[in-house]
Amino acid sequence: LLGLALVGLGIIGILLPVMPTTIFFILALACFTRSSPKLATWLLEHPRYGATLRHWHSHKVVPLKAKWFAGIGMLAGFILLVLSTPPIWIIALVAGIELAVMAYLLTRPSRIPEM
Repeated sequence: LLGLALVGLGIIGILLPVMPTTIFFILALACFTRSSPKLATWLLEHPRYGATLRHWHSHKVVPLKAKWFAGIGMLAGFILLVLSTPPIWIIALVAGIELAVMAYLLTRPSRIPEM
């Protein structure tokens, strides 16, 4: 059920430009890998997202383009957050989370390693 809910969120992300898509499909794939090989195969063979999911699943690759989009999206969201004048602890919390996410993304390879 969680995998299906995550696929639903990923589909919403296709329609809404401010919501990510691939991360929900990656999480759904993690659920389906153990519970439904048929649905895992469906995601891995998807014409649009399958290659990205296969690269993540086998090598933990995050394409450079995705890293840029993530960084720009987080920066835009952070700027909007700051402009809405929330309490300082909210700004600090969000900044810490976003920095941790970017640090993680930057430590992932951008291409499949050469054999």
